[in-house]
Amino acid sequence: MQNVSETDGAIVQDLEAAGDQMAAVREAIGTVIFGQEEVVDQTLMTILSGGHGLLIGLPGLAKTRLVETLARVLGLDSKRIQFTPDLMPADIVGSEVLEEATGGRRSFRFIKGPVFCQLLMADEINRASPRTQSALLQAMQEKHVTVAGQRYELPVPFHVLATQNPLEQEGTYPLPEAQLDRFLMQIDVGYPDAVSERRMLLATTGSEEEVAKIILDPEQLRAMQRLIRRMPVGEKVVGAILNLVRSTRPEDDAQEDVKRNIAWGPSPRASQAFMLCVRARTLLQGRYSPSIDDVIALAKPILRHRMALSFTARSEGISLSGVIDRQCQKLG
Repeated sequence: MQNVSETDGAIVQDLEAAGDQMAAVREAIGTVIFGQEEVVDQTLMTILSGGHGLLIGLPGLAKTRLVETLARVLGLDSKRIQFTPDLMPADIVGSEVLEEATGGRRSFRFIKGPVFCQLLMADEINRASPRTQSALLQAMQEKHVTVAGQRYELPVPFHVLATQNPLEQEGTYPLPEAQLDRFLMQIDVGYPDAVSERRMLLATTGSEEEVAKIILDPEQLRAMQRLIRRMPVGEKVVGAILNLVRSTRPEDDAQEDVKRNIAWGPSPRASQAFMLCVRARTLLQGRYSPSIDDVIALAKPILRHRMALSFTARSEGISLSGVIDRQCQKLG
């Protein structure tokens, strides 16, 4: 594995330039979103890694505003879908309509749905039926949709940021494990601190509200996503990723506490998510090479939606966060 010292000067210069641009992006977002620095960073890591994010938080915590601000700052075409139980797949991907020409000739024309954008906000995604969720699942994974046997490519880049209320479960459909695994990270959105909430209160109740500046365009973002994949990762970090992911699977050779407490563990997609996200975190912090600290910092958002506690663990009050913390401590 190539070390930073062996990296050619061109990559170092590209990383420096990208780091400066991302600093400007974070500053622009900070003029509108207050007190959610970790949430903003994790969302940016998700997009820089080319993935999709699941935002978990109570209503009123600026999840919608965050997505709208990200779309503006990154120069992305965005759309929003409010998920409801009666939402149909065609309401997401689009549908064909029968048109009649002046000569009486009839033909079908495909009308694109809101999924044809670069940044899609799926608001309260768990309120849609499994049939509708599966339509979004194909778009997230395959980056295209199929209608009446015809394939339609989605714009590039394409990202989904979905939101979910962690408390209200009436009238909802739990996301299947296959769809949860498609989300690169689960991002928990909490309450802002007192200072940030005061800033928000003053900034949003005046005669005018701050509008974030446009910093990037889609092609610049795509260049950063390609740069992320060129960033070198040391063997120790690769080993830490593999050890952490594999140690949280309840396999025959797993530790007894893991076999006892975990019903099912993360797939190899978790390892891929780590490899991309530790690089993205490194770029955001202005460094050139990921460290084991990056792996530990990203363990919960990458792993917790890819694991499930056993009945025994739930009955004893054991949490997924506690299980992940114990495995992280072993990385040293």
